[in-house]
Amino acid sequence: MLELYVSALITFFVVIDPPGCAPIYAGLTQGAGAVARRSMAIRAVGVASGILLVFALFGEALLKGLGIGLPAFRIAGGIMLFLIALEMVFEKRTQRREDRAAAVAQTPELEDVSVFPMAMPMIAGPGSIASVMLLMSRNTGLDRSLVILAALGTILALTLAALLAAGPIMRVLGARIEAVITRLLGVLLAALAVQFVVDGLQVTLN
Repeated sequence: MLELYVSALITFFVVIDPPGCAPIYAGLTQGAGAVARRSMAIRAVGVASGILLVFALFGEALLKGLGIGLPAFRIAGGIMLFLIALEMVFEKRTQRREDRAAAVAQTPELEDVSVFPMAMPMIAGPGSIASVMLLMSRNTGLDRSLVILAALGTILALTLAALLAAGPIMRVLGARIEAVITRLLGVLLAALAVQFVVDGLQVTLN
């Protein structure tokens, strides 16, 4: 169970990327008061948690309703995660997030950024939704499902802490250290994505 917890923890950490969300949140909430920043951070993580929990519990039933098999979803999810990994390695993911954040910041009427873009798609995005569904489908049984949800809860708590401490984190990490960490995590995510595709192909071919 410990191995499953660590594996799920790394997967969610790489895909959700709490350190990467922190500078975006700091930029979006620049000029807001401390109470407002704290409130939006809590709301963003709360909404994202609800979205991911729904897909974790009912995602497989949704796939069956649409006539999509789990092997096909594993292959599609693996390909999607691999594309995200490539963006992380070549630093395109960070640029895309910053562009999205800049577009939101230029719209005066969008003062509350907790739901969009923070909760979705930055925290509960396609990658994290695919990851939680893939992990839940690969690990049947209540005990293993609870382990995966515990890992997800840990990362969401870490994400909340990162958003609340966005300013200090940016001063400590700096742009260069964050870029190095992002590239390393991208390589790990690429390997995991390939494993998802291999698993899906094995089930399909057997």
